[in-house]
Amino acid sequence: MPTYEYACSKCGHRFEVFQSMRDDPLTQCPECKKKSVKRLIGGGAGLIFKGSGFYITDYKKKAASGGEKSGGADKPAAPAPAPKAAAAK
Repeated sequence: MPTYEYACSKCGHRFEVFQSMRDDPLTQCPECKKKSVKRLIGGGAGLIFKGSGFYITDYKKKAASGGEKSGGADKPAAPAPAPKAAAAK
């Protein structure tokens, strides 16, 4: 649900209201109680992050001490070659 900005043409009071897109625009000013409120057109707020944060898997692991790069730490080790079968006589 978006946040809409309104302004009263009588008293100049500006306020924001969090309401559904299906709701009718407000008409009465909460300050002067006159029906002179108009919804303003805004550029939008863009992307807003709210909450406790991101998952730990969203970030790469830091490089280990010793100068190793993190790219190799995440890759599994190559499988060991299979032992050779004893030669038949």
